[in-house]
Amino acid sequence: MPRNIALPHIESLASYEPGRPIEEVARELKLRPSSIIKLASNENALGPSPKAVAAMRRALATAHLYPDGGGYYLRKGLAKHLGVGPDNIILCAGSNELIEFLFHAFVAPGEEIVCGDRAFVIYKLCAATFQAHAVEVPFRNHTHDLDAMLAACNGRTKIVFVANPNNPTGTRVDNATLYRFLDRVPNHTIIALDEAYFEFLNDPPDAIRYITVKRVPNIIVMRTFSKIVGLAGLRVGYGVTSPEMVDLLNRVRQPFNVNSIAQAGALASLGDRAHIARTRRLNKQGLAYLGGEFRKMKLEFIPSVANFICIRVGDGRAVFDALQRRGVIVRPLAGYKMPEWVRVTVGTMPENRRFIRALKAVLE
Repeated sequence: MPRNIALPHIESLASYEPGRPIEEVARELKLRPSSIIKLASNENALGPSPKAVAAMRRALATAHLYPDGGGYYLRKGLAKHLGVGPDNIILCAGSNELIEFLFHAFVAPGEEIVCGDRAFVIYKLCAATFQAHAVEVPFRNHTHDLDAMLAACNGRTKIVFVANPNNPTGTRVDNATLYRFLDRVPNHTIIALDEAYFEFLNDPPDAIRYITVKRVPNIIVMRTFSKIVGLAGLRVGYGVTSPEMVDLLNRVRQPFNVNSIAQAGALASLGDRAHIARTRRLNKQGLAYLGGEFRKMKLEFIPSVANFICIRVGDGRAVFDALQRRGVIVRPLAGYKMPEWVRVTVGTMPENRRFIRALKAVLE
């Protein structure tokens, strides 16, 4: 295609690099797919919620019909689950789509967003797509420096993104620090709290009370069904915010953005407490095992509160490649300014043990 057809700024954009699929690695390295384990994309090692699977099978009978464009029953279920009103909720095809909604609705070319320099890379990629400027504030102790982020805000700052827990570092901001930050951000700046890994926290913050009790109109809490209930393949998430912001975001939302199968599965998963509890137990066990093995190997790692963990291995890309050849897919972190690190998802215990064996072999 002739280059002059594209918008000039699009040619300089970098594509997002997701965790590599099992099938792709199998084709490239001539491995059996069944011999490969994927610990690259923070997926739920237990698979999807069984209640969600049953609901999705039932929903297939009406797959010839368009979904409910407003997601009435899922929003109603979420509202009851969270103690908010249905008009406080907007549905999205994964949190990434909600991030795009925010740019569509609020960010003009030349304006600014503020994010951490080792936060989810999609924030700055979206900023570049919309010809905005991403002010990347250096992390402190592998997590967001909220005081520095607040200091970076000015009259052009439209959105501040805070991932808590953060991907890829697996760290969190303590609740008192987060609340102090929320109290100080000016009203003309939107605070987007990315809580994709919220359900893994033992002592989670209650940012939603700023929306429902304090009636702060410029805060949005973003969550997903991809992680804790294992529905990453469905691409379904949601935002909790003021009814006024929901109304504005709905104006840039495409009709039928969340399909009927995803809506049915997500709604059913809200009641699957057993699956959520098993996921949390497995994650806690896996983090403890991996951390213990890294200490034995004298490898630096970042203690994590999410379902993944970062390890400093020297040449991250080389270790990533070598692990792939042994049928273990992890995530290199050069794109996050961490070229000496890899990120590994907590798997089942057999998967965790296999990863450690492969890592020892590679490093030796």
